[in-house]
Amino acid sequence: MKKTFLFTSFFCITIITWAQKDSTVTKKDRKKDVLLQTTMGDITIRLSDSTPLHRDNFLKLVKVGFYDSLLFHRVMNGFMIQGGDPASKNAAAGIQLGGGGPGYTIPAEFRKTLFHKKGVIAAARQPDYANAEKASNGSQFYLAQGKVYTDMELDIMETQRLQGRKIPSAFRELYKIIGGVPHLDGDYTVYGEVVNGIEIIDKIAAVKTNSSNRPLEDVRILKAKLVKRKKK
Repeated sequence: MKKTFLFTSFFCITIITWAQKDSTVTKKDRKKDVLLQTTMGDITIRLSDSTPLHRDNFLKLVKVGFYDSLLFHRVMNGFMIQGGDPASKNAAAGIQLGGGGPGYTIPAEFRKTLFHKKGVIAAARQPDYANAEKASNGSQFYLAQGKVYTDMELDIMETQRLQGRKIPSAFRELYKIIGGVPHLDGDYTVYGEVVNGIEIIDKIAAVKTNSSNRPLEDVRILKAKLVKRKKK
């Protein structure tokens, strides 16, 4: 009970702080990219206009400084790197993280054109048994790393993990060239992609972790900010 109380108190303090900042998302904001300055390098993300709920929410949180000083608290080499838990900001070394958020969820925005190729940003969420609608956590996200697949491996995945669902041919080609995490398609909302610094995902994914996949040495988002969009 004491742990729950402290967790709730943290959110109350944080929400009051955000309210003092301008969280209005403008048309100009939507034409900018997001720069994550991390302790291991910079990552630039371009959000998708086809997922407006997730786009505007991420922009809002960046504008109010929500992500500043948060950790990549869950790192799995060959899979993804995850951040956005507000409890990670001042977390003691070694404790398991991943249960935090801003106190709300976002309805799923699955789009047929957005899939889990390497470098996409997607929303973390609670598992299906507690979240039948597959609603996204309001702040936690992951950057997909995955692996490069062969046609045979993708065929097996379609049969065993996707229960017969076919991976579109255009997606297959990218999963064979740059890699990704195809079994997550249609289950977690993808809402943008890395346009610069994709190598930083590999760098972070390679760090040593404990049994709960938390890096042994903190990998921190020093600052997240909106930046002028450059051509890909």
